[in-house]
Amino acid sequence: MKKSTKIKALPIIFALLLVSLASGCASTQTKGIETNNDTLEPVNRASFSLNETLDNYIIKPIAEPYAKYTPEVYRSGITNFFNNLSYLNVVLHSFLQGKFGQGFSGITRFVVNSTIGIGGLNDIATPMGLPKHNEDFGQTLATWGVGQGSYLVIPLNGPNTVRNTPDMVTSTLLNPFFYISSAILWPVTALNLINTRANLLEATSIRDEAAIEPYTFTREAYLQHRQNLIYDGNPPLEGYDEIFDDDFEDDGDGSSDSATLSIE
Repeated sequence: MKKSTKIKALPIIFALLLVSLASGCASTQTKGIETNNDTLEPVNRASFSLNETLDNYIIKPIAEPYAKYTPEVYRSGITNFFNNLSYLNVVLHSFLQGKFGQGFSGITRFVVNSTIGIGGLNDIATPMGLPKHNEDFGQTLATWGVGQGSYLVIPLNGPNTVRNTPDMVTSTLLNPFFYISSAILWPVTALNLINTRANLLEATSIRDEAAIEPYTFTREAYLQHRQNLIYDGNPPLEGYDEIFDDDFEDDGDGSSDSATLSIE
């Protein structure tokens, strides 16, 4: 990558960070659990419709035969490869969140999988006691007290929040493939896209078969998933009652229906 390109990328990071800080301050919270702030819903629905159309007519038709005819061991290796490439972002944000032990073990994990694991194709580190973690800029900003901001659906990308948008820049700049020739970058990016979509075929099939409006289902599942990541799998439970009060009513005998959406 040329030096001038690197310099031009820096203002983008700071601009996104400022937007995240400013918009996040307006985020509504309930006892530590952030409510679903979808102030841009009309625009988000339009973006969601665009993404669904592109997926149904282009990406999914490619991902389905790919998943059917590509052996699981190869797909697993490709998934491991791309996970390893993106792991430097996890390491950085482990340190920024004060998780120093996790950060140092993350460095070791990256080195082990990049060398012994043949470029990350094999996850050698996990059996060695170096587990995979999931950290990003959005989680770091949440740790620093920045509010979630509005829910976003980004065209050609998918669900996001204002607070998490800066991660699109940092995760890209910390990915080694960002600095290689575009002749290699585009085919590799396409492979990552199709492989990722293939891994999500079962999840989206469940969503489409459920008697729930797809946009709402996707939003609720994504935001709950983000909340789970921010609290390392242990989000405070005391706020959920108030969040779901508008969605579920008491049936008269003291009991009430409840639902939980999750993304693994």
